[in-house]
Amino acid sequence: MEARRIGVELRALNNMIMRFVESTASKRELDAVTGTNGWIIGFLAQQQERAVFQRDLEREFGITRSTASKVVDLMVKKGLIERHSVAYDARLRQLVLTEKAWAVANVMQKEGEGLERRLLKGFSASEIEQLTDYICRMKQNMREGCAEGAQKRERRGRVD
Repeated sequence: MEARRIGVELRALNNMIMRFVESTASKRELDAVTGTNGWIIGFLAQQQERAVFQRDLEREFGITRSTASKVVDLMVKKGLIERHSVAYDARLRQLVLTEKAWAVANVMQKEGEGLERRLLKGFSASEIEQLTDYICRMKQNMREGCAEGAQKRERRGRVD
């Protein structure tokens, strides 16, 4: 029997999740929202009690500074988020959801609950906890791999 490759399996699951979300989404409320925008709106909605900045998106979603900047710029243009100055650091801009984005967040929350029920159907509480631990460990492994790769690229770029 051929060994299953976890990366391929996770990618396939991600694709299935995206298709599920697209097939159940309330089209009118979610027209202006791409998949990535939706994840960011959900994250900002969950973090509403604290200030969130672009660097938080970079960490949360494992994206580069330039990717986060492009996504945030587009979301501002779509009227989904605003950048607000903070009193304690003139360099920082807090990311804040607009009313339009809050409407999307409410729809996404309801649909997200359905997605979670579908994903975890038939799993015990201990299995869910174990799966969550495995996923967190895989993410940490990938963070370390990305950091090691960046260090190797930096060393190759040095002139001795």
